[in-house]
Amino acid sequence: MSGNLRLAVNGTLMRGLELHPNMLEVGAEFIEEAKTAPCYRLWSIGDRHPAMMRVEAGGVSVALEIYEISADGLASVLRKEPAGLCVGKIMLDSGDEVLGVLGESFLCEKGKEITEYGGWRSYIATLSNT
Repeated sequence: MSGNLRLAVNGTLMRGLELHPNMLEVGAEFIEEAKTAPCYRLWSIGDRHPAMMRVEAGGVSVALEIYEISADGLASVLRKEPAGLCVGKIMLDSGDEVLGVLGESFLCEKGKEITEYGGWRSYIATLSNT
């Protein structure tokens, strides 16, 4: 898929989760599981989806999935994302930078911080245990 972008996702766009069909619709190809550099924090937004933000202190490595996606496909996926999520550059633990889904500060401020879980899948697994 030459000319495409690499996109990191950290929530409901991941394989098997609620919005993953949006990735499949546009032909996004799963590349690998990865982690961010340890400079991100994560919030649950109503236990419906996460929001991740880069921070200067108190961050962790967050579990991600990396996809290859066309620019048009990315635009289509973003139009279907919840309000307050956006695309920015994400630093991976390998030192590489890729585009990825981040949360705007206003969204994170009203969410429940779940950074200690290190990822959305780890957090939602605890919801089924309650």
